[in-house]
Amino acid sequence: MPLLEGTTLPQEHPPTLPVVIIGNGPSGICLSYMLSGYKPHLDPATVHPNSVLYRKLQEAKHLAITEQDLEYLSEGLEGRSRNPVAVLFDTLLHPNADFGYEFPPVLQWRRDKQQHIPHLVLGKGTPGGAWHAMEGSMLTISLGIWMELPGVNYRDLTNGKHRDVTSDRATPEEISTYYRDYVKLKGLQKNFVDNTYVTSIQKLCRGHKVEDLENGHTDKGDGGMGEEGKGGFEGNGKACVKNGGGGTLWEVRGYRQVQNKTHVPFSLFAENVVLATGASDSPVRLGVEGEDLPFVFHSISNLGLAVSQRKLDRNSDPVLIIGAGLSAADAVLCACSSNIRVLHVFRKSVDNPDLIFKQLPKSLYPEYHKVYNMMCSQTYTNMAAPNGPQPESIASSVCAKICPKPQLSAGNLAGGASAGLFPDYTSFPEHCVVSFQPDMKCLLQGNNSLKAFKVSMVLVLIGTNPNLFFLKGQGQYLGQDPTRPISCKQNPIDINQYTFECTKEPGLFAMGPLVGDNFVRFLKGGALGITSCLLTRLKKREKLISKGGNTFI
Repeated sequence: MPLLEGTTLPQEHPPTLPVVIIGNGPSGICLSYMLSGYKPHLDPATVHPNSVLYRKLQEAKHLAITEQDLEYLSEGLEGRSRNPVAVLFDTLLHPNADFGYEFPPVLQWRRDKQQHIPHLVLGKGTPGGAWHAMEGSMLTISLGIWMELPGVNYRDLTNGKHRDVTSDRATPEEISTYYRDYVKLKGLQKNFVDNTYVTSIQKLCRGHKVEDLENGHTDKGDGGMGEEGKGGFEGNGKACVKNGGGGTLWEVRGYRQVQNKTHVPFSLFAENVVLATGASDSPVRLGVEGEDLPFVFHSISNLGLAVSQRKLDRNSDPVLIIGAGLSAADAVLCACSSNIRVLHVFRKSVDNPDLIFKQLPKSLYPEYHKVYNMMCSQTYTNMAAPNGPQPESIASSVCAKICPKPQLSAGNLAGGASAGLFPDYTSFPEHCVVSFQPDMKCLLQGNNSLKAFKVSMVLVLIGTNPNLFFLKGQGQYLGQDPTRPISCKQNPIDINQYTFECTKEPGLFAMGPLVGDNFVRFLKGGALGITSCLLTRLKKREKLISKGGNTFI
């Protein structure tokens, strides 16, 4: 694969592509599918239940959705995404899904090879992204059909597996297999480069880094692109930066890890770069004393490893789990199902309306409602008698009853809503961690008092943030609030809501969790917006499109 064999490429003339996508999860896969010439059209055999939207679709039914006015089609639609194109695409793929209906999509997909935009998708692992690293026995929050990508029915690839009332949810293993097989079924493999790590993305102009131009430096000693026809392009100094990607190139550098773990460097140029890296790179930290001690972890996988290696059992000191989200709930379920005592600390009150459990139907998510029930009823205040044991030992004497151990941690628990709660669990609402000590004691603060507990392990599960270290200033200047780090919930990347182009960087796009769409169901809208934008832009420049597919590999 010549692109990544950096030693065989003239370094002054790296290859140039119209689009490079950073990240090979569902965002990158869906975008690759649409850039490969697959175009969504209104299926004449279907009727959308939204009469206003259906009337709009009828007005230009001869055109692909990517060739229509997305702002006009999105107007007036409501859904669970802040991005209107994401809501539009979702209602075209899953009409009235939020009302509990399962209507068929109103789209049919047609491939036009003349509409192929050459691109590469760079990913750290195999296609599917972070889904390959998730616990295989848990169940997804979203329904399986909401995890599917255009053109391939999820149930067809999973043989229509059914479980019980939660049968429409899937395991991460099923989803990751679906994404991997999707790339093969749609013939997208040639666009994907696995085991690839991007270390730098810099904006260039006329063969120079923009920073050099701004400082008045003009010599071509920084890997410039040379003459036109040799990877070069026409521009006009700093003014080209504002030309919507038409006068700007991005230099993408990194390395590929080969079989013997050797790092093979690469360098390439792209007219447009799409950030589709997701949000699971960097766990959010508490920032308290002792957080770097060896018994403090930030991933649920560490708990699973300790259980499998039999480093934890019912006689161990309790595991301290910090957080009130679904990752923390998964850790509670994993620990309790293995007869491991749990102390569960979270800042919010159990009545806080923002708790995710209040947004999940009980019939579909019984295991998470079981955790929420324990969070409410098995608090430290309720479980500890005034004259009872001191905090350091109270968790071990809350109850000696052993909870039954199912075969799977969360998967089988989903069907056990009628089973009793886990008595070896104590919650600490409205508490925070003050410090962790080398003697494996942790200091908690809440209810105007300090409490110390000895633990066997700590899991800090309070969310994750993207790691955009390869961008200037870690990409912070791209956020809606440029004074704060990028956060998928608190400070997503600021984009044009119809094209998904970064408002502060023409030619740089973002999609998925980076722009607030944390569910696969909605991140597909980014692919629609970006594809529509690039098709329009490249056609205007008469630079579309490779008849022979991707000529850069």
